[in-house]
Amino acid sequence: MTRFQTSSVAAAVALLTALAAPSASAQAAAAPADAQPAQSTEALPTVTVRASADASAQGLSPAYAGGQVARGGRAGILGTRDNMDTPFSITAYTNELIQDRQARSVGDVLQNDPTVRVARGFGNFQESYFIRGFVLFSDDVAYNGLYNLLPRQYIATELFERVEVLRGASASLNGANPNGSGIGGAINLLPKRAPNEPLNRLNVSLEGNGSLGTVSADIARRFGPDQSTGLRVNAALRDGSTHVEREYVSLGLVSVGMDWRSRDVRLSGDIGYQDHKLRRTRTNVTLGTNAAPLTTLPSVPDNEGNWAQDWSYSNERDVFGTLRGEYDISDTVTAWAAYGARRGQEANSLANVTVSNGATGAASTSRFDNAREDRVDTGEVGLRAKLRTGGVGHELVASYAMFQLKKYNAYALGSSIATNIYRPVRAAQPAFTFLGNDLSDPAYNGKVDFESYALVDTLALFDDRLLVTIGARHQQLKTEGRSYTTRSLTTGVIVPGRVNSSYDESRTSPLLGVVFKVAPKFSVYGNYVESLAQGQTAAAATGGPTPLNNGEIMAPYVSRQKEVGVKYDGGRLSASAALFSTSKPRAFINSALVFATQGEDKHQGLELTVQGVAMRGLRLLGGATWLDAKQEKTGVASTEGKQVIGVPRFQSTIGAEWDVPGARGVALDGRLIHTGGRYVYANNTLKAPSWTRVDIGARYITDIQGRAVTLRARIENLADRDYWASVGGSPDSGYLAAGAPRTLGVSASVDF
Repeated sequence: MTRFQTSSVAAAVALLTALAAPSASAQAAAAPADAQPAQSTEALPTVTVRASADASAQGLSPAYAGGQVARGGRAGILGTRDNMDTPFSITAYTNELIQDRQARSVGDVLQNDPTVRVARGFGNFQESYFIRGFVLFSDDVAYNGLYNLLPRQYIATELFERVEVLRGASASLNGANPNGSGIGGAINLLPKRAPNEPLNRLNVSLEGNGSLGTVSADIARRFGPDQSTGLRVNAALRDGSTHVEREYVSLGLVSVGMDWRSRDVRLSGDIGYQDHKLRRTRTNVTLGTNAAPLTTLPSVPDNEGNWAQDWSYSNERDVFGTLRGEYDISDTVTAWAAYGARRGQEANSLANVTVSNGATGAASTSRFDNAREDRVDTGEVGLRAKLRTGGVGHELVASYAMFQLKKYNAYALGSSIATNIYRPVRAAQPAFTFLGNDLSDPAYNGKVDFESYALVDTLALFDDRLLVTIGARHQQLKTEGRSYTTRSLTTGVIVPGRVNSSYDESRTSPLLGVVFKVAPKFSVYGNYVESLAQGQTAAAATGGPTPLNNGEIMAPYVSRQKEVGVKYDGGRLSASAALFSTSKPRAFINSALVFATQGEDKHQGLELTVQGVAMRGLRLLGGATWLDAKQEKTGVASTEGKQVIGVPRFQSTIGAEWDVPGARGVALDGRLIHTGGRYVYANNTLKAPSWTRVDIGARYITDIQGRAVTLRARIENLADRDYWASVGGSPDSGYLAAGAPRTLGVSASVDF
């Protein structure tokens, strides 16, 4: 976006703001569903936006009171379930919340979740998410039930309708995550569909001093005499500088969602494109090396400061699509099929820093360029049947799923540069000293092939008060890794690539879940579920030795989860509590310099969540999580029984939204996010302090000449605190990411 375009965005916001200014003659817009008018006024024409059925007879779970979350969510192959009927903990965040909190990415949405913390990938700018203390990579996020279809590093909110968080292991429900994460939970994004009424929405927004602007459009129609065909188009353009000095971001996207339905058949499809570019983005901070760990944690630099090199950048471009169909064979039997594909390209020139002196901030950085191409194909077919045997109801589900990812990679290294995180050194871009494959033509680097068969039965007993889910998924995991063809530009030595690691393993993952409805408003549940994940690849730790089996892929990890909980639904306010215990195998370089699996991480915790309408005009969303995540049976005295890297013992998110009495259409919101201290090293000798952040926002809905106009303003990190926002984001890595400075955002949207 040029300066002219950015100025146009600012002008559009100013114009809409002026038009929407309250006046004696202005008619008030409808307030949120849970609010009551302060006085009698003439009713305005309203547009009812309902989610139409996707390629599923179940459709979207309806919104809960207050509109911020849904009543339920997708529990893998079990389909969409009401929370009170599900032996798992699920929260589905709605598009209404996404818009009102001005969320830009999946990570922004999950800032509202008390059980999730957002972090960064290793060495890049990929979003990753701690769920129950375990990392989930953004490329292990599912799209309408299929893995790895959306952009790998950053997913803009214009591409989805809802964010569903299923907490806990889920291999039997969803299948194994293709990139080896997701042991603590799963994230599923739901596509946008045309609502029952026409939709024409334009949104413009600005951040900070107006240098970062976004223009987006959302247009939807249904066609045919019975409105059986739907079409929804979303497009967005974001461009400008962030609140961090010298950072620059550019985003362009377009997506098209289609659906068609008849009495017995439902079809849907999506196609999308996203082009995301970053310039001079502030990097992660690694503390020392294995050979020379730090004994002093660096103070957090000024939150607007930036130690990125001027030549650093990251580009990501993806094209993706899905097709899904469902056919009612009879009144009780339904068949479905789905297919998805993604073709992604990445190119980066990165310069992450490693601090060598915690007191002074002295550090080094080096050039690391890489290029990557992904080719993803995935799909599933299944049958769902309902029947009764005597007094017992059954819902049987059988499915087959497949996933294939082929990776093409190349990288290049440059020499080291001395710098400082407090007084950054801007250096010229170093020349390459080492090549791995060809950056202009990335070579085949490996593939992941998964196949699975699942069979699940949910039994309903005692007038459906007792629900017992029993099932299993048999999975075949095949992986292959090919080393890079390397060339040293200093010695001229060339080492050709070769297939240096592969495995073909299978595992049957069981599932047992029980829900008992104690009373109409209370249910208790329990589950035993396993998670199956691709094993880690043997590699040298930062500054540490190279293992003798470098490049070998470990056998799949099996994690076991036990969980019990209670749920309350009062109709307008709901709450839940869950106790869980999950174990995960560990892998590290042992004394024989072999990267091997030994010991486990055991995570035990308590989660509390609440959502809904506490009283007229007051909506709540949030909760708290207590975690005890320890390393066990490691065989190393310095780490035995110590806290897992990057996992706090306590975290909480409390959000409230209030309709201002006497000011119809005006709402204020506040959110408090707290994250406890987290250890940087496995031996727990260095700890990043806890942090607390306050965010506030305001929304005004009005009507101008028959058009609904919504104005929003938001300030995140109200106190402008400096803090280390996350520790790690990749297994057993304790790098730091600094929190963003105080960020002001304003937006205006109009439905016409």
